[in-house]
Amino acid sequence: MNEDGQVTRNKARLVCKGYAKVEGIDFEETFAPVARMEAIRMFLAYACLRKIKVYQMDAKSAFLNGELEEEVYIEQPRGFLLTDKENYVCKLKKALYGLKQAPRALYDHLDRYLH
Repeated sequence: MNEDGQVTRNKARLVCKGYAKVEGIDFEETFAPVARMEAIRMFLAYACLRKIKVYQMDAKSAFLNGELEEEVYIEQPRGFLLTDKENYVCKLKKALYGLKQAPRALYDHLDRYLH
């Protein structure tokens, strides 16, 4: 509640504990694509040549759009445990923040879309 006694709402994101994963067991490799300055310059030059409008991409929720190729399970989040089903786990359909496979899943999704 705020100082006026009104209920305030805050946004929250579910984050995986990727640091707890073990290479070779939980994932095969990590992936971090990096944009080179030459590639960005070439893209902007091509956009100028063809008079294409360029918009900024929102990367805040980018990792949430990648679809996972393998089955990934996480424990129930603290505070959201089902009391009658405490041993249940959650199966992920899409990547989450903190997941080691998230950058690769996002890049594959983007690559398929652009091709």
